[in-house]
Amino acid sequence: MNRIKRIGVLTSGGDAPGMNAAIRAVARASLYHGISVCGIIKGYTGLIENNIIELTVENVSNIIQRGGTILKTARSHEFETPEGRTRAYQVIQENEIDGLVVIGGDGSLTGARLLANEHNLPIVGIPATIDNDLAGTDLTIGYTTALNTIMDAVDKLRDTASSHERIFFVEVMGRESGFLALNGAIATGSEGALIP
Repeated sequence: MNRIKRIGVLTSGGDAPGMNAAIRAVARASLYHGISVCGIIKGYTGLIENNIIELTVENVSNIIQRGGTILKTARSHEFETPEGRTRAYQVIQENEIDGLVVIGGDGSLTGARLLANEHNLPIVGIPATIDNDLAGTDLTIGYTTALNTIMDAVDKLRDTASSHERIFFVEVMGRESGFLALNGAIATGSEGALIP
């Protein structure tokens, strides 16, 4: 088996709090073990377009407290096609990348699985989505931060609702899973929750 000497890391789909901490951890752990790391800007779109930078200890320093993702993110319709994934694999070969780390949600990890299966490429997926809708993990990166944000917002809304003697309906994100709505309602003592 060939030793991995260079990996690529990308973030894809929606951003989630904690993605930068994951990028930093991947980069620092890899560099510690003598593996060079490149960051792929704008996810699979950047992979297809060869938008790649070298990651160093210096350029991943002081990023863990920042929201979003320093590598940017995008959704790629081209990558959804076999031709797009073949182009992505060509870029991987041109850059002498031996494996990928994909940080993202359902669509991102589905794309990673397809790329791995079609081109026999080692890929590690790190589940990162505020929706928490991925099987095989208890909590995804970004979920608890999103839940805490909901709790903070509802606490503030409750004061206004009480002052005006009104009922507020609060819509939260979460796609079709409903984890944020259900657990947000429980955590804030809401009167009810409507979930998918």
